[in-house]
Amino acid sequence: MTTFKKIWNIVSTVIVALVVLCAVFLMGSRLLGYQYYTVISGSMEPEYKVGDLLYVKKVDPSDIKIGDPITFILNEDLVVATHRVIDIDTENQRFYTKGDANDIADGDPVHFKNVIGVPQFAIPKLGYVSDFVQNPPGTYITVGVGLVLILLVFLPDMFVKKKADEPIKTQNNTTTDENEKLKEELEKLRQELSGKKQ
Repeated sequence: MTTFKKIWNIVSTVIVALVVLCAVFLMGSRLLGYQYYTVISGSMEPEYKVGDLLYVKKVDPSDIKIGDPITFILNEDLVVATHRVIDIDTENQRFYTKGDANDIADGDPVHFKNVIGVPQFAIPKLGYVSDFVQNPPGTYITVGVGLVLILLVFLPDMFVKKKADEPIKTQNNTTTDENEKLKEELEKLRQELSGKKQ
C-alpha cells in the first residue's frame, strides 16, 4: 500500500501541476492584460498554426507599423482574425492587411477601432484545450474530471487513516476483554474464599 501511495502522490501531483499551468495560461493571462484567441485558419502559417493559442495585448493603433501582425474584428458577426499589416491609411484610420499564407491582400481594410491588439506570443496546440474547456460538453467534462481528481487526491489518505485507526480499536477491544477476564477471575477467587470461610 505504501508503494501505491507514493506512486499515486507523484501522479496526482503531476496532474494537479498540469491543471494549474493550464489555468494560469488560460485565466491568469487576463490579469496581465492579455486576451487569448485560438487560431482557426492557416492564413498566418508558418508563424501561427491552426490550434495555437494566441496571446494578444491591446496597443495604441498609432504604434502599429507596416509588417506588424494585428488581431482585429473581421465583420459584424464579431469574427476575430489575425493578419499582417501591409499598408496604413492614417488619414482615414485604416489598416490594409494580408495573411502570410494568402496570395492576395484582404478585400476590406481594418478600421483602427476594430483592432483588438498585437499578438505577443503563441502556445502551440493549447487553443484546442481552450476551446474544449470553454464550450459544452467540454466544460462539464472538465468540471467532472476536476471533482474526480480532488476525490482521488483525498481518498487514499482517508483509507490510510482508517487503517491506522484499526489497531487502536483492536487494542481497546483486547483491553476490554482482559478486564472482563480479570473480573471473572476475581469473582471466582471471592467465591472460593467465601467457601473456605464457611
